[in-house]
Amino acid sequence: MQPLYLGAGLVLLIAVIVDILWTTLWVDGGSGPLSGRLTTGVWRGLRRASGDRTRPLSLAGPLILSLTLVMWIGLLWIGWTLLFAGGTNALVSTRTGDPATWTGRLYYVAYTMFTDGNGDYSPTSGTWEIASSFTTATGMAFVTLGISYILSVLGAVSAKRSFASDVTGLGQRSEAFVRASWAGEDEAFRGLEEPLESLSSQLSMLAEQHKSYPILHYYHSERSKQASAVAVPILDEALTIYRYGVPDDEQPNPTLVEDARSSTQSYLETLDTAFIEPANDAPPEPDLDRLREAGVPTVSDEAFAAALADLTDRRRKLRGVVDADAWHWPPIDD
Repeated sequence: MQPLYLGAGLVLLIAVIVDILWTTLWVDGGSGPLSGRLTTGVWRGLRRASGDRTRPLSLAGPLILSLTLVMWIGLLWIGWTLLFAGGTNALVSTRTGDPATWTGRLYYVAYTMFTDGNGDYSPTSGTWEIASSFTTATGMAFVTLGISYILSVLGAVSAKRSFASDVTGLGQRSEAFVRASWAGEDEAFRGLEEPLESLSSQLSMLAEQHKSYPILHYYHSERSKQASAVAVPILDEALTIYRYGVPDDEQPNPTLVEDARSSTQSYLETLDTAFIEPANDAPPEPDLDRLREAGVPTVSDEAFAAALADLTDRRRKLRGVVDADAWHWPPIDD
């Protein structure tokens, strides 16, 4: 018996199994301890190496997802190999009867994790036969779970890019978004209800997906128009203008505005799972003169600035989203 190898194998197996279940099944748990550190390490390394260039950063999501799956499989493989090394002659060659070497153990575990083995090595007791059965079970179950997780993440990536395109299609800055929804003095913002309700629903779903799959924060788009880290601040700043920058008698449906702002708040609450910090300073204020040029009624600059002062923490979080995804505020100019 080799207790050191046996203990190391058990610790490694417990750690990787907890990380897999934590990451894939615990909706509110964020990334597991191992995969979370891998994710942030790869992202920060890519940002330093690339100088925040968009093209290299667009590889971060696929790279992190691939490395996470490789890490899970590799740690399972190493853990089971160490476990079998902890037993005295746990495996023997069916050809020579000799105890398995390290190469033989690695070979046996690899085959057993993905198939029922090829008969070159055999466990020497009932205990190791049971261990072999668990090796097969964990290999097939967790690899399947990992692949299912990858497919779910890819679906969520498409959804978040669709949301971003819908927002930036209406306006590439918050002021442009509000101008686009202004229908004139007679109609005001009457046509805004349907798109705002749709965007609110999409954002609520996006927030839940970010809670389930924190890796989504690291799927960087090459184009800012398809980046949710750009679109969410544009939408929320537009909602702030509707709520505090437009006179009460001209505002759109306040229920829809507050519902959309609640969706943004849910999204911002996911930042902790991705280790994204609020920016040190709030972003620049939206320019109400851009709205006045288009005939949109507004409150005074002083009243708007006073309202924004109460939203400093929220706006710092929004800027943190932009900064963390290597964009700048305002992210797009029109």
